[in-house]
Amino acid sequence: MRRVVRGFWGPRKESIPELAGRWKAMLDALSALLPVAGSAPAGQPWTWTRHHGSGRPTELRPEAAELGAALQADHDSPRTSDGAGLSLASTGEPGWEIGLSGRGGGESEYVTQAVVLTVVSPDGAEVPEAALLALIADIWQPDIGDVTDDDLLDALEDDAGYDYTLSQLCVGRLGYLSSKRAALVPDGVGVMRRRPGGEGVLLDIALPGDTEAVVDAYLRLRDAGALEPLPRPMNRTVL
Repeated sequence: MRRVVRGFWGPRKESIPELAGRWKAMLDALSALLPVAGSAPAGQPWTWTRHHGSGRPTELRPEAAELGAALQADHDSPRTSDGAGLSLASTGEPGWEIGLSGRGGGESEYVTQAVVLTVVSPDGAEVPEAALLALIADIWQPDIGDVTDDDLLDALEDDAGYDYTLSQLCVGRLGYLSSKRAALVPDGVGVMRRRPGGEGVLLDIALPGDTEAVVDAYLRLRDAGALEPLPRPMNRTVL
């Protein structure tokens, strides 16, 4: 099964060391949450495969110095217009793969910053989806995030008119909403769990496979304004 855990936010200037710290915290936590998806025995640091815009992939260890150098190289690349990012992958036990891409530290008024984690697992395997979404929320403090898959996105497009090409926002069977978005959630839509310090909420919407509940929640959240995109040009990180 293929699932995607995502977080999105607006402009937020950050230094390379700050970004490297976020990446290291995320990679260290992923190896603990999904030990079967890594390239090393449980408890040992993984070596990630780093994909580039051109050329062969290279290896990357989740150490502050290596992460900082990789982010600095991306920031300085003529192909980079804003911020700095990485595209990483890991293959673990049979049937397990992880893809992780993200870009942060930018100040663009038109390009949303994001972290996207793709997890491929054997059918029926348990994946800690809520913990993975909470991890992205805790480390990156996004504006909005979710857990989704291809079937859910197809249902939202077919049954609710969702169109990602128009920069529309959505939630999957789990969602993360910044504080102002969470305040707009209608009664009866999912179960909210507040994050420490009041920085947004996690929203339990549906069990895997319940696309009807996700479509209904999407429509109600959209109509309530909880999925309103950030204004363009963007002048803030969250709604």
